[in-house]
Amino acid sequence: MALSPAILHTLTTGTASDAWAAIINQVIEIFRKPLAEGNAPSEVVRRDREIGNLDLFLASSGWDLWQVFGSNVERTSDRLLRWWDEPYSAKAVLILDALSLRELPWLLQGATERGFNVHEVCAHASELPGETDEFARALGFAGRSKLQSNGAGLAHRLQPVQTETVDLPWKDCEAEINRASGAKNWVFWHHWPDSMLHEFGAGQGLELLTKDAAQRLSSDEFWAFVERLATGRRLVITSDHGYAATGYFPDADGDAATWLKQAFSSGRGMKGVHGAGPFVPPVALHVDGPHGPYLLALGRRKWRSQGGYPSLTHGGLSLLEVLSPFVELTK
Repeated sequence: MALSPAILHTLTTGTASDAWAAIINQVIEIFRKPLAEGNAPSEVVRRDREIGNLDLFLASSGWDLWQVFGSNVERTSDRLLRWWDEPYSAKAVLILDALSLRELPWLLQGATERGFNVHEVCAHASELPGETDEFARALGFAGRSKLQSNGAGLAHRLQPVQTETVDLPWKDCEAEINRASGAKNWVFWHHWPDSMLHEFGAGQGLELLTKDAAQRLSSDEFWAFVERLATGRRLVITSDHGYAATGYFPDADGDAATWLKQAFSSGRGMKGVHGAGPFVPPVALHVDGPHGPYLLALGRRKWRSQGGYPSLTHGGLSLLEVLSPFVELTK
């Protein structure tokens, strides 16, 4: 489906702020629509391909919008810090590592079915690059692992708080909350779905992860955990970054493919100041933000690499890897 005349007009004639607001609104509207477990794999693939039209525009003629992404789209880390300063009596943040907007319907449907109040549904920017450690550092944590067993210390920016990071079944996560029953505020960072991104074979990762997400995020165990975390607290569910379904990306060709393989191997980013190659439109962009200079792969391309290019990954510049859902709930 081609871009509508209205959004194309905004992207080509509006300000950068207007353009990014229109892009994010479009992405949320496409992905927030309800899903059924039976048709979810095919429907999520269809939605992913529909978003590809926006990615194509941003990579082929609107790449200058990526240069101002960081100054026009509020980062999830900054939004969390603003939210943490709100005068709620108790707060909780559930970070699902690499959760993307593809999984948003399961959160909204489950919340409605189980009697939660949904106060805010939006999307914010990952750090650039969209990686776990950069997000942790933006919140003042030395790394994700430091949150384990309330070990985050007193130097981070979400004080006072009880912290945990695990890759455990939801029932065990609920038990962790119960064990620290006196904790007022929580930051709970779960490793799913990032822990599964590299578990699937070439080409089929998105469908298999969608089936897994439908089961996990619709389960009674997940919502019992969420309810326990939300009891007496204002709760935000978000992520550090999304992911790209690179198994569906077209192959780069010719000199561009050779250059991308040499620059990024099987990844999507490279730290430091590097040339972006002679290509117009570009196949990579240099960004210089709070985490220093990086060269990031631009748009939807994959290339041959030793061991095979991953089907699901993150760290580059495409919409579903740099936008994170932000859902605020109470019960």
